[in-house]
Amino acid sequence: MKLLDGALVAAHYKEQIKEEVKTLVSKGSKKPHLAAILVGNNPASEAYVGAKVRTCEEIGFASTLLRLDASIDEASLLKEIAALNENKDVDGILVQLPLPKHIREAAIINAIDPAKDVDGFHPVSIGKLVLGEDTFLPATPYGILLMLSYYGINLSGKHCVVIGRSNIVGTPMSILLSRNNAYGNATVTLTHSKTKDLKAHCLQADVIIAAIGIPYFLKADMVKEGAIVIDVGINRIEDASKKSGSRLVGDVDFDTVAPKCSYITPVPKGVGPMTICGLMQNTLNAVKNKN
Repeated sequence: MKLLDGALVAAHYKEQIKEEVKTLVSKGSKKPHLAAILVGNNPASEAYVGAKVRTCEEIGFASTLLRLDASIDEASLLKEIAALNENKDVDGILVQLPLPKHIREAAIINAIDPAKDVDGFHPVSIGKLVLGEDTFLPATPYGILLMLSYYGINLSGKHCVVIGRSNIVGTPMSILLSRNNAYGNATVTLTHSKTKDLKAHCLQADVIIAAIGIPYFLKADMVKEGAIVIDVGINRIEDASKKSGSRLVGDVDFDTVAPKCSYITPVPKGVGPMTICGLMQNTLNAVKNKN
């Protein structure tokens, strides 16, 4: 079993991006500028946005963080996004999800200029992805592809089972893996909580990507020997032994599944750092598209 170390791989790609930024700036280009909007004070969202801002500093990006009260109305949030759309210095915009219940996520995502949609969630980005055109890829699937590339894992001809059908991970991941390109050419089965006999599907898989959002969902008896397992889950569970009273676990029962795998990602320090890499690469690409 080989551990797919997201922290190690992320450091590699961040160094690459940092050097590319230096080259661009030396040739007269502007620094990539990522603007993030954080609504409310959800602790998990605070942590995620904080990590993104720190990464911008590490790799030479400019960043803006707009902190907005959870009571903000939808119209006011849309005005903030419109201002960032018009700001020529801003290359990428992300709105940290989830949003308060009184704000429609779809309306907010749709308001972002597709040319600055570095999260890859806008309908234009998703539509181009489906059509196989160049676009911003959703950050988590993009990060997974970068990780597979780093380790030289070729999925051509393999059977991949994706567990979870969200627009953020599962659905775009299934599309990307089936594409006729360097990181695709897999046969993909997209499964979810309503799939009948999900275990049987998983036992046929050469690769399992677990993104269902249920702690320890994937058990050892659902995985065949030698499978590759990518755990996208980030679930917080109670743990009295921790100072915080909780800890992060994935969608995979790591301790029992890992011995059966050829490759597996841990949680934390697996897919999480790679998501940020995908976001940063998209932001850099936004600057290149302008140039």
